[in-house]
Amino acid sequence: MKQLFFLCFALLLPSLGFGQTYQELYEQALEWEAKDSLAKAEELFRQVLKMEPANPRNAFVFSNIGVMQQRARQYDAAIESFSYALNISPTLVSTRLNRAVAYIEVGLSNKAYVDYCEVLDVDKTNKEALLMRAHIYMTRRDYKNARKDYNQLLNIDPANYSGRLGLVLLNQHDGRPKESLDELNVLLEQYPRNANLYVMRANIESENGKQELALMDLEEAIRLDPNSPEPYISRGEIYLARKKKKDARRDFEKALKLGAPHSEIHPLILQCK
Repeated sequence: MKQLFFLCFALLLPSLGFGQTYQELYEQALEWEAKDSLAKAEELFRQVLKMEPANPRNAFVFSNIGVMQQRARQYDAAIESFSYALNISPTLVSTRLNRAVAYIEVGLSNKAYVDYCEVLDVDKTNKEALLMRAHIYMTRRDYKNARKDYNQLLNIDPANYSGRLGLVLLNQHDGRPKESLDELNVLLEQYPRNANLYVMRANIESENGKQELALMDLEEAIRLDPNSPEPYISRGEIYLARKKKKDARRDFEKALKLGAPHSEIHPLILQCK
């Protein structure tokens, strides 16, 4: 009877995590993570940490725990886990990028900025760090440094959509409509069926007195994406400015039917009386 008990216990040992090496337990945790069984994966990762607390590879264990916490939107806990990982191995670029994202999620963009700077000290061509640091510069209205990062990103990757779009917005904020239109023209050559780009170009054209060109772009945007409310709103505003109130009202009502916020559209409709 005792022999049968010990045999059963021996068979249970691997499932309980006993008798496994650090590497085996780590790989088992990764398998559970791949299956989206995050609670089980985290439990196994924490067993790994207890098994060899001084192992330098624990940086990756903490980083994996942080990624799972981030996926669960536990951003404060994720920041703590990423920080433990970086205390062990400060040059883990992916971990620093992940911590920066978590910092942004909890409104700590200044700390995210430091992480992006640290990444770029290690890898001056890191596209994610350049893009996100440029975005932070934009929120600070530091257009000069934002431009440097966007230009550096586009030097590395001329076809980078987010980088070029960021430069469009930067030029708008910086009072450079011509440069914004130039960048949009480049994007439209790459993405000729992107309705949002036509709306963006139309809005810049309209703001700079080129309403006929704007109307043409809005017609194209509607053709490409007839279920988007944005081109109808923009076209309605042009019609309203031209005192074509009937046409404006028709576009605003269409935008409402397509899901535009009533709080945004109702005041415009009132101006069409």
